[in-house]
Amino acid sequence: MNNTMNYKGYTAHIEYSSEDECFVGHLADIRDIVGFHGDSVNQLRQSFEEAVNDYLKTCEKMGKAPQQPYSGDIILRISPKVHAAIANAAKISGKNLNQWATETLSQAA
Repeated sequence: MNNTMNYKGYTAHIEYSSEDECFVGHLADIRDIVGFHGDSVNQLRQSFEEAVNDYLKTCEKMGKAPQQPYSGDIILRISPKVHAAIANAAKISGKNLNQWATETLSQAA
C-alpha cells in the first residue's frame, strides 16, 4: 500500500485513523504543520490539494516564502579518517558510498 501523495512538489504521509474512522495526512519534509483528512481516497486527494493550495495562499498573504521540501542533497564535512572508514564499509557491503550512507542514515533516523 502506498502511504504517500504528491502535489505541486509537496509530499503527504497518509495514515488511517481507526479512532476517527478516516484517512489523515500531513505534509512531509517541511517544518510548518499542514494536515488534512478524508473519508475516501478521492476525498483525501481533494483535501490534500486544498491544503497545499491554502498553505501557499496563506504564505503569500503573510509575505512569507512557503517552505519547500528537502531536496535530498546533503553535504557533510568529516575527517579523512572517517571518510576512509565509511568508504571501506560501503565497499565491503557491496554498495557505493551514497547507497551505504542512505541506508545507514535511514536506519538511524
